[in-house]
Amino acid sequence: MQISVIIPALDEEPSILATIGSCAGDAVREVIVVDGGSRDRTAELVRSSPARLVVAEERGRARQMNAGARRATGEILLFLHADTQLPPGFDRAVVEALADPATVGGRFDIDLQPGSPLITLTARLISLRSRLSRIATGDQALFARRAVFEEIGGYQDIPIMEDLAFSIALKRRGRIACLRQQVTSSSRRWRADGVVRTILLMWTMRFLYFCGVSPRRLKQLYADTR
Repeated sequence: MQISVIIPALDEEPSILATIGSCAGDAVREVIVVDGGSRDRTAELVRSSPARLVVAEERGRARQMNAGARRATGEILLFLHADTQLPPGFDRAVVEALADPATVGGRFDIDLQPGSPLITLTARLISLRSRLSRIATGDQALFARRAVFEEIGGYQDIPIMEDLAFSIALKRRGRIACLRQQVTSSSRRWRADGVVRTILLMWTMRFLYFCGVSPRRLKQLYADTR
């Protein structure tokens, strides 16, 4: 089985090349970066890299990831945030996990950097929570069999919580592999908004989502609270 890595990007000049560089692996067929209209040098840097650049017709992480999936040729689709790096040997771990026919997809544990005692604890709790629930966030590098992705209908075209909705839909289709290898994701959001405040905001948004509040309304609330 071969992996297509799909990276949605928007103004990710500082991190995009390191992210692309982390995608190297024998089982990786292609790396596709879907740019949402960056105003910095993101697209230029991607063109100079081994990755393939796709310019999204419409901005939005869900739309960009779906656009990348439509152009992908691998049997496995791995969705990677532009500020997140994959661990060495990630491709072997993914292929081995999906060798079990009952496994439909999975995710990685997460490390947040630059770290601090509270940020490190937060990352460990995120990994533990998703291991117990089998539901993950997008910065944990979600992956799925291409056939299952298409059966689900891809990512819902919603402005927020698209990763949660996809993770739940994937879980309903079969077994979820919770890989212990850690992806390294930027802690910039946590540092900018404050760790405790970010945790409270994320849990509030998740609670409201499960209570039926629409993603469009949640997007407004998220913007208002930042």
